[in-house]
Amino acid sequence: MNAPKSGLQINFKIIATFALALGIWFTPVPEGLTIEAWHLFAIFAAAIFSVVINALPLLTASLLAGSAAVLTETLDPAKAFGSFSNPSVLLVVIAFLVAQAVVKCGLGKRISLHVVSVFGKSTLGLAYSIFITDALIAPGFPSNTARGGVLYPIILSLAQSSGSLPNDESNRRLGGYLMFCGMASLSVSSALWLTATSANPIGVSLAAEHGLNVNFGSWLLVASVPALVTIFLLPLLLFRAFPPGIKETPNAPQAARDTLSEMGSLSRDEWITAIVFILMITAWIFAGALKLNLAAVAIAGLGTLLATGVLKLEDIYLQGGTLATFIWLALLFALSGQLNELGFMGYVGEGLASMLSTASWPVAYVVLLLLYVIMHYMFVSQSAQVLALLGVFLNVGIKAGVPVHLMGFALLFASSYFSTLTPQGGSQNVIFVASDYLTQGELYRLGLITTIFCTIIFLFIGTPWILWVGN
Repeated sequence: MNAPKSGLQINFKIIATFALALGIWFTPVPEGLTIEAWHLFAIFAAAIFSVVINALPLLTASLLAGSAAVLTETLDPAKAFGSFSNPSVLLVVIAFLVAQAVVKCGLGKRISLHVVSVFGKSTLGLAYSIFITDALIAPGFPSNTARGGVLYPIILSLAQSSGSLPNDESNRRLGGYLMFCGMASLSVSSALWLTATSANPIGVSLAAEHGLNVNFGSWLLVASVPALVTIFLLPLLLFRAFPPGIKETPNAPQAARDTLSEMGSLSRDEWITAIVFILMITAWIFAGALKLNLAAVAIAGLGTLLATGVLKLEDIYLQGGTLATFIWLALLFALSGQLNELGFMGYVGEGLASMLSTASWPVAYVVLLLLYVIMHYMFVSQSAQVLALLGVFLNVGIKAGVPVHLMGFALLFASSYFSTLTPQGGSQNVIFVASDYLTQGELYRLGLITTIFCTIIFLFIGTPWILWVGN
């Protein structure tokens, strides 16, 4: 009796998805938009809706959306499929493959054992070690995607060494909890440091056009209190929202030290992987000064690992999930970017923001911030939203009387912490999503909880702090 009922529910979800797409498609095009922009919105909204209600897997929804955009002549093929050569998309996939070498050769296990030996008395302690490590290394990385490539193999080894595997439902949650902590830590540390993600300098340059001048020190001062409060509380909140099952491991630190002693010195493959990884990290840190392409650095690292035999072609062939990730990320990245290019995002932002032109500035400030965060459901890139909407929202806030430093910093910080709202909300998320420790439903639920919590902290603690020190 249960199987037919489940199938009927899935059919209704798919019907609802197509009904949404057709309903938007045949609704008269709003004045100020082109028919291509409106039709692309119908396709994109239906794809995201189908994933949110669990009607279709993310890959399936992306394939249908990309093909629909081309077959209906809403987009030409070059624009719909252009992101398959996008450096950010390539960086995610290559970083994921390089991470497999860290795990395969045993270096990840060795690093994870060192972490466990210090923080491993509890799962919560491991989570805090992830947040602290990320916060400390973040200022040296121009890309949170690259930083995710550093954290992921360590977190994967922590999960596996604790006996947590994605296909074992009895102990999957420990790995899922640590994986999401990795995603969440990247979003908060990116808000803490100006140099932690490429979206931040873009936002700063847009804010400067409206009279807000921000440098490394002023960003850190203003971000420090709300970001550090969030780092202190968020692992505990996620621990309650997604209990990992295994909570206390009092014998783990000594067991980790014993295992490290048994492992002895680093093997040949560990040395090679460590050197390649350090060189990659160094190149990523100084990529801006040396004018290096992040994806090219990752590809060079992967090529070196293959040439030295640390990774073999068979290891890559086994990573079927990586190909799926590459496909759906490239398709959604392209569709989201084209929505911006066709003017849809700017149109919506201006329309929503202009409604607040007569509101008092505290009301305008709160509503604009909430709208800015919510609208990230429509974006696959933080930088894309910053380019499309930050200047628009900041301008409307200033016209409504919101102090420029308050509105500017609030939007700049939100551009980082809203990245966990959806699995595709930031390219750095994809590395952790591809681990398969978390279901789509869990990712959306935890993403919403995390984003709401960060918004509350930055709104109620960050606002008075910004008003005090940010001017």
